[in-house]
Amino acid sequence: MTQPFVLSPDLQQAVASFFQRIPFNQVLGIELDELSPERVTMHLPMKPELIGNFVHGILHGGVISSLLDVCGGAMALIGAFANHQHLPAAERMSKLSRLGTIDLRIDYLRPGRGQRFTATALPLRAGNKVAVIRMELHNDEGVLVAVGTGTYLCG
Repeated sequence: MTQPFVLSPDLQQAVASFFQRIPFNQVLGIELDELSPERVTMHLPMKPELIGNFVHGILHGGVISSLLDVCGGAMALIGAFANHQHLPAAERMSKLSRLGTIDLRIDYLRPGRGQRFTATALPLRAGNKVAVIRMELHNDEGVLVAVGTGTYLCG
């Protein structure tokens, strides 16, 4: 019987380091809040460079999509760690290095108004090769701005 997966502090740091080292994530200003096998949460503060509608000061749809994709990718990576924990480290890292988005659907529900946006990702399915993740984006008042579903290659 397989042992339940525990996201140790070392693995949490590895996932956090992986996403913090991506230059585009740094440009957006994405910050990690929670990494667990059940949920990933991250946020970004609004800044002038992220505005799409300059008349109303609304967050750009591409930023919304990117934040949800990054959050979903982190959730998929954690699922991949869990599914490949039995493999030798070199083989596991080889599989994890191929993580990528296969499909991404975003539904924009409301304009991105706010000073801080929080993305949450929950696993719907984490298989050996593909993970399906559900994401939500809320503003700082708790208003649901967008939802998404991402499919990720993870092995």
